[in-house]
Amino acid sequence: MKRLLVALACACATVGAGAAAIPATGTVEVWFSPWDDAEGAIIRHLGQARHSVHVQAFLLTSRSIAKALQDAHLRGVKVEVLADREMLQKGDNSLVPRLAAAGIPVWLETRYASAHNKIMLIDAEEERGIVITGSYNFTWSAQARNAENLLILQGNPSLARRYLANWRRHRDEAQKYQGATNEQQ
Repeated sequence: MKRLLVALACACATVGAGAAAIPATGTVEVWFSPWDDAEGAIIRHLGQARHSVHVQAFLLTSRSIAKALQDAHLRGVKVEVLADREMLQKGDNSLVPRLAAAGIPVWLETRYASAHNKIMLIDAEEERGIVITGSYNFTWSAQARNAENLLILQGNPSLARRYLANWRRHRDEAQKYQGATNEQQ
């Protein structure tokens, strides 16, 4: 695990202009679907969210994950979602409209050919904040049919703040979801 944390810190140091090395701290959970229950790990962490959940999704069709997000929202956790507009328009099974109907703020990313991030930030402004990332889309297929990877990084405040700043940058460029009117554009 220590090597993985050092590799993560080195990777952060070389990505993009102005990127800086982030010290390796905290814990790392590594999940590989379909063998591991990555979806269950996500749901478990969402169930422990206390203040905030920030989602950046290419595709969100998992009913279990959508329910966990709605449950967090009902517990008073601030849940916000960024989604790829094109995948929402193409995906008959997208649960983004259901999240919006439940009162969860949703924005659609329109600037990029593909808003391909798959990220969840749980209590990102806290010392034990969580960054969930990897190739894993928030879909049933990602758990049951695809070969995917998922990292759950907890207790690295610098990393969580960096991800949250990037999430906010994307949100500031995104279009507020208004329901069917956006889907028809």
